[in-house]
Amino acid sequence: MNDADVGKQVQQMVRFILQEADEKASEITVAAEEEFSIEKLQLVESEKRRVRQEYERKEKQVDVRRKIEYSTELNAARIKLLQAQDDVVTGVKESAGDALLRVTKDANAYKRVLKGLIVQSLLRLREPALVLRCRETDRSLVEAVLEVAKKEYAEKAKVNLPKVIIDGKFYLPPQRSSRDDAHGPSCSGGVVLASQDGKIVCDNTLDARLSVSFRQKLPEIRKKLFSHQVSQ
Repeated sequence: MNDADVGKQVQQMVRFILQEADEKASEITVAAEEEFSIEKLQLVESEKRRVRQEYERKEKQVDVRRKIEYSTELNAARIKLLQAQDDVVTGVKESAGDALLRVTKDANAYKRVLKGLIVQSLLRLREPALVLRCRETDRSLVEAVLEVAKKEYAEKAKVNLPKVIIDGKFYLPPQRSSRDDAHGPSCSGGVVLASQDGKIVCDNTLDARLSVSFRQKLPEIRKKLFSHQVSQ
């Protein structure tokens, strides 16, 4: 084999090596591009998930904050409503108290009320001897009906006439001069009877009777005043 043939074979081998190198380089480039695309896609999807999670977290925070604000506003509205209802109920009670005061200004009507309160107190206590307290301004009215009340009690209870002493040292406080005068003791009228040793007491003042009646009737009063709010 001459030098020319050797040169040709060498050239062929070089071309073959270069072609294989080019093919190998192309394979490497394609594989690298595929790997890069896969990694890029993974990174994009990972970032998408992170963004979605962050958005969902913030959305939940906003939703929780919105619910808290709504609950706070709702509770505040309920408190205002309850306060307004209490104000209305208090106004009703005050109006009832004013009506009682009007009763005390009618001497004949008030005497009948006092007699009934004394009889009721005697029936509750059923004591042979008692002490009666009233407002100083009511003493003459109480004295006018006391004997009749004692007789009525004795007939109903089928007992002897009780001994009732009107306390002349300690009177019930006078009525309140105005609604604004809310300090200090006051009494709208009525009587308080007690056993002689003071261990058993029956508070039958108009204020006590009003409080008892109002407490018993409060559910009914609230229903009549506010039932329309429930239906709306």
